[in-house]
Amino acid sequence: MPRTLILPFLALLLAGAGWGLTQPLTKIAVSEGYRQFGLVFWQVTIGAVALGILQAVRRRRIRRDAAALLVYLQIALVGTVIPNSASYEAIRHLPSGLVSVLLSFVPMFAFPIALAFRIERFVLTRLLGLCLGLAGVLLIVGPEASLPERAMVAFVPLALVAPFFYGLESNLIAKWGTAGLDPVDALFGASVLGSAITFPLAQATGQFIDPRPPWTLPDMALLAASLVHVTAYCLYVWMVGRAGALFAVQVSYLVTGFGVFWAMLLLGEVYSGWVWAAICLMLLGVFLVQPGPGTRALAGAPESGEKRQ
Repeated sequence: MPRTLILPFLALLLAGAGWGLTQPLTKIAVSEGYRQFGLVFWQVTIGAVALGILQAVRRRRIRRDAAALLVYLQIALVGTVIPNSASYEAIRHLPSGLVSVLLSFVPMFAFPIALAFRIERFVLTRLLGLCLGLAGVLLIVGPEASLPERAMVAFVPLALVAPFFYGLESNLIAKWGTAGLDPVDALFGASVLGSAITFPLAQATGQFIDPRPPWTLPDMALLAASLVHVTAYCLYVWMVGRAGALFAVQVSYLVTGFGVFWAMLLLGEVYSGWVWAAICLMLLGVFLVQPGPGTRALAGAPESGEKRQ
């Protein structure tokens, strides 16, 4: 391995392991009754505090112009509030490792959306990858022995909401950019706005989580998942700048693999042969559907001065 790739490779492993770890931590966070809006509120709030400290170190001030606010709103809703709310609800009913596997569907959703937005050309191999991914989902929802309980099948579509919105978010950013914001700027602003959006939702639905002690295991899991996510995101951003988007996007394989590994290790999850076959098909599908070298990374930094149209 070239010496110039040693640090990016380590960052790739750490980011993949970190993001994979957030799924079983999320499973623990919902284990005693916490619901989606309360969890999303604290996730984005903790993230905003951590990123705010980072921004202070970087001496970066939050932009408040209309273009920046639109980017914050887009990332907050499309990239955080909607998909994460769906994931928190889905993981209450599905094995953590399975949710990690279904999250690998992001590039498979991103491809047809990119075609609709006319920012990608049709490629037969990528269509084949999409078909393999769909076959993987069918292996999960079809055979009766694929899941621990047959009733879980009803929540598989809910678990696919998050990868759909992540795929949509990446295409929105690829088409209209981030108004000159770098990825950390954008995520910080989106976290602040996401906190403002989800606080009244959590209060109105009775899902607000009281932050006062005593703190239980779900509280610790939520805190850990939020901090791990911010750390993994910063590593990902660093990788994009150091080794390029094509190298960094390989993290999707590691997130799936580590997500399954951590779920087996921490939660004792066991999967049927059908699920393992689905994992193989979906990872192969992800490989075929991955974007080419010219595709901008999710929430990647735009060219200097790039504006939303």
